[in-house]
Amino acid sequence: MPVAARSIGEALVSIAGRQGVRDDAEALAAAAVDGLRPSWVVRPGSIDQLSGVLALAHDAALAVIPRGSGEALELGSPPARADLVVDLRGLDEVIEYNPADLTVTVQAGVSAGALAARLAPHRQWLALDPPGAAARTLGGIAATNASGPLRARYGTLRDLLLGVRFVQADGVVTWGGSKVVKSVSGYDVPKLMVGALGTLGVLAELTLRLHSRPDAESSWLVRLASPGEAQAFVERVIASPLQPSRIEIFNGEMLKLLSAGSSGAGVAVSIGSVAEAVREQGERLGAMAKIGRAQIDALPDGFWTAAESALTCPPGWTVLHVVALADRLADTVGAIENAARTTAPRAEVRLSGCAALGTLRVLLGGASVAEIAAITTRVRQRIAAIGGSAVVARGTAELRKAVDPWGPIEPGSFALMRALRDEFDPRRVLNPGRYVGGL
Repeated sequence: MPVAARSIGEALVSIAGRQGVRDDAEALAAAAVDGLRPSWVVRPGSIDQLSGVLALAHDAALAVIPRGSGEALELGSPPARADLVVDLRGLDEVIEYNPADLTVTVQAGVSAGALAARLAPHRQWLALDPPGAAARTLGGIAATNASGPLRARYGTLRDLLLGVRFVQADGVVTWGGSKVVKSVSGYDVPKLMVGALGTLGVLAELTLRLHSRPDAESSWLVRLASPGEAQAFVERVIASPLQPSRIEIFNGEMLKLLSAGSSGAGVAVSIGSVAEAVREQGERLGAMAKIGRAQIDALPDGFWTAAESALTCPPGWTVLHVVALADRLADTVGAIENAARTTAPRAEVRLSGCAALGTLRVLLGGASVAEIAAITTRVRQRIAAIGGSAVVARGTAELRKAVDPWGPIEPGSFALMRALRDEFDPRRVLNPGRYVGGL
């Protein structure tokens, strides 16, 4: 080992302790990102240790890859460099929980499942359900802005994040936001951190807004002949007084996977409130379905757990996150399925998404890298005219080198992103190359 590398390794040990630093072949191979093997894996046990590690990396010009559960390492471009992986799962404490205020402050390495267990006795929850949520760290969910069907009512982590403590690329510990639901106006630093892949700072603590669990909840599946009929039904629901907590669209392939029979499209609706309100809203929902002569069935209690499993990407598959206008839902679904059918007839397309917001999750399997790249390009071309976008949220490094995982971006928006990166991390220490435009 070169002397410089040995001295850096010794310095890391002095900061995080012998148990917190790994440089053996097994650990480094397990921490590789897109084939890039780091020289060290460090698991800090405190914010002070995290600060010290980043300060050292900054001074030594090391490229740092922050990592939580590792669920979203295939999001973004392959990193330009990977010298040091910082495993944040050692920051796993619940700092402060205020049930009366419906707020909690946690370290970034706390998993969503562990937090749910802590909140359960008070019948409270963090209303966030991305695929595989239980095992994912809250810092990782924030850094990737991951979400699931509950975003229809509760939004994403951008809407639930009140404050953050993060460590800048040079090791400086910084706070943004507040610890209360209402606070004075100002620059919204927490929202900058959400979805930034840790390129503006490494999240260390999050203060989150909680919700009380509803007294009762029921779900129904409305089967429709086509995406067009599904869009019309969704528009009726949105225009009504109903308050669904989930309104999720599924294509035919996804319905088969859920053992929900066969139809052109399906919309699953979940309503949570007091028991009487749930019953009344369920009756209104049934009446709306009958307007379009659709079939509506009550869903079992375990449906959303099964749906989460179905939304999980199988090994070797690709995930696209597609966003378009909600009132062009049918056109967007049609563009995706037509692009797949004409490019790779044998490909399997599993599609779901928040119908009220036009955000879709597309799982693609049974196609080559070249075919997936062509499908992605065609989808982007088709939906660009309606203000849509498509991001490769999960795919092989080969795919993400063949096609830009982020897609086209408006020059003004990119200039702002670059200016923020220059301000927060001018030396490109954090996740270099992974973000939009190679930032």
